[in-house]
Amino acid sequence: MERARQIVTDDTFAQLLGVELVSLVQDEVVVRLPYQPSLGVGRVHGGAISALVDISATACFWAHPALTGNARGATVGFTVNFLSLAIATDLTALATIRRRGGTLCTGDVSVRDPNDLEVATAIVTYKLNP
Repeated sequence: MERARQIVTDDTFAQLLGVELVSLVQDEVVVRLPYQPSLGVGRVHGGAISALVDISATACFWAHPALTGNARGATVGFTVNFLSLAIATDLTALATIRRRGGTLCTGDVSVRDPNDLEVATAIVTYKLNP
């Protein structure tokens, strides 16, 4: 579970974006992206939202106590659907596991604004060699 925490708190790209870990339990992670103008003038850029999806999903896939320090993983791909503009606002991503397979895992991510409006949704596939 410590690796899941590090993905959000210690990764240099996550730090660059300013993401914050809100909660972490087995197979579920919540990550917050505070708005800053560098994420998009007047709105949050889709690339920043996609990065939030990838960071939160990756942490979620690692949020399992059976994973050891020898495990390796990488995002295979994800599909994101943008549902509403995020106008100069903080965003929160809830990532959950849909299925853990032998090496391929799938998960869902819901990105919402502070008014609980869903801004984006994604399905993520991740390769994890435990």
